[in-house]
Amino acid sequence: MECILDYAFDRMGVDGAGIEHPVLLTEGALNPPSSRSRMAELLFETYGVPSLAFGIDGVFGYAHNQKQGVCERDGLLVNMGHQTSHVIPIVAGEPVLEAACRTPVGGFQVTSYLKRLLSLQYPYHVSSITWEKAEELKQEHCYIAEDYHEELSIFEKGGSDAEAKTRYWQLLWTPPAQKEQPSEEELARKAAIKEKQGQRLRDMANAKRESKIADLEANVQGLEYLLQELDDAEDEKQESSILLPSGYNSRLEVQAALTKVSASLRKAKGQPAETNPAEEDMISLSERYPLVDIPNSQLTAEQIKEKKKQKFLKMTAEGRARAKQRRHELSLQREREQQLEEDRRLANPEAYLEELRSRQAEQQAKVEQRKRQKTGVGPGGTPALVSTGGTGGRGERLNAVQKERLKLLTTAAFDRGKEEDTFGMHDEDWQLYKRMSKDADDVDEADDEDAELARLTSRLQELDPTFVPSTTSNLGAHASAPDSLQQGPLTAEDFRISLGVERFRCPEITMQPAMIGVDQAGVAEIVSVALRRLPPQFRSQVLNGSILLTGGSSLFEGLDMRMLAEVRKTRALGSQIKVVRALNPLLDAWRGASTFASKSFEKYSFTKADYEERGPEWLRYYNLKYSVGGFSA
Repeated sequence: MECILDYAFDRMGVDGAGIEHPVLLTEGALNPPSSRSRMAELLFETYGVPSLAFGIDGVFGYAHNQKQGVCERDGLLVNMGHQTSHVIPIVAGEPVLEAACRTPVGGFQVTSYLKRLLSLQYPYHVSSITWEKAEELKQEHCYIAEDYHEELSIFEKGGSDAEAKTRYWQLLWTPPAQKEQPSEEELARKAAIKEKQGQRLRDMANAKRESKIADLEANVQGLEYLLQELDDAEDEKQESSILLPSGYNSRLEVQAALTKVSASLRKAKGQPAETNPAEEDMISLSERYPLVDIPNSQLTAEQIKEKKKQKFLKMTAEGRARAKQRRHELSLQREREQQLEEDRRLANPEAYLEELRSRQAEQQAKVEQRKRQKTGVGPGGTPALVSTGGTGGRGERLNAVQKERLKLLTTAAFDRGKEEDTFGMHDEDWQLYKRMSKDADDVDEADDEDAELARLTSRLQELDPTFVPSTTSNLGAHASAPDSLQQGPLTAEDFRISLGVERFRCPEITMQPAMIGVDQAGVAEIVSVALRRLPPQFRSQVLNGSILLTGGSSLFEGLDMRMLAEVRKTRALGSQIKVVRALNPLLDAWRGASTFASKSFEKYSFTKADYEERGPEWLRYYNLKYSVGGFSA
């Protein structure tokens, strides 16, 4: 308050160490005496004012409007301020403070509620929704609905009525720069550059390929020359001396290396392979492990030990060779299928594309059905229902594999509970663990289905640019959101904030403070409370008077009609109710206070000497009542 008073006195041009002018200070109704005493102490001891008087701002405004003929001498004052709202009965121009009521809701809470709602609705524009902007939006667009629930139903139904009541706030948005379409000369220049770069890359690839072929041919010649020298060798000692510089240990290794290098050379030249590499591996195994086929009776102890080692290595190599053979066969089969599909596509492209779409849709339905069975969710995101026929999802039923596994576990547990535990004495007992493997086949099948769906989708996207794969799976709350959402460029609508329901929902808290968690009565309710607190002899006078709406928060459009509707609910049928708005709710209190200061200030003021003689506690009994009609005296 000291900072505010310094600013006010400085703007008024008051110079000097003290303030030599009397001060009339307004306050709210039912102001605590401690606040009043601290304010008097500040004005008397810090600023040295000669005299001071207190008055209620709303009553000053009522007096000014009565003088202008807006309201009568008897009535109700509804003062809706920044943080509080007051209702004060006026009888014969005097405020009846014993019947005054206050609720801690005003314009501050309305602005705060509006800012909170907009920040939650538009989290990406929180920095633009400042307190000052929320205050501006409240003053320009908010209103109080005559019937709150009926107004809500209009926006719930939507349509032209709701659109007509919606206001929009367009934030600053700079449209992205439009890319100019390149000219034909520019396209030709880029195509030439691209072709030149492509030709350079092709030349580099050819040079690298020729260099690789030359190296492979040199290796082939070297290995053939090495084999020729080995053929010319007379004994094993001479062969060892020939192999020692080359790094090979035997003629077999040299032949295997020659076969491998020759295959690489044919592949580099684009020539077909002479034989299946898997078959070559199978043929060379017997030569690589010669001790396997020799009986133990013909071998020494060291050779028998080496034979066991070669036998193990041969079995491992045969397994790798068989796996390699299977991969080779699958590759050939896949190439044949692709060739057949390509022939069908070239024969009838439309029919092939339609068949591909059908296969993709069928495969996707199969994958989604499997996911629904796994998560226990039915089509459309609804939970799968459990029935006696076993039609629920996997979360609610057991498939055949799980039933068999459960049966095996039960049997094993039952056998373990017998008197004699014989499990493990026979080799077939240990096969139980293999049969109890959990959903191994299901996992492999699921992987194959997903791979086939991905292949069909990729093929469709390659042949049909307009094809858009379905990414939404009806798995309800169990479905996971996509990893990344494709977002287009931002438009002006993304920077537009709409004010629909918020226009009347925020001011509604003055009538229903419980909407923001304030356990207090609304303004319309405390009007009835103030009337019940009035002495019975004054009640009829106030009921026949007028209800004056003043204060900054009374500027909401529709407040007078809403107040009339709320007060009519508590009055007798056919009662005359007069609800009026102040001429200027913001400045009427100042005008009324200025009139009072010019005519009745000395009667209700007290000096610094009175304050020092009686002390701050005397302000508890300071008389705030004054005659509104006495302004004209």
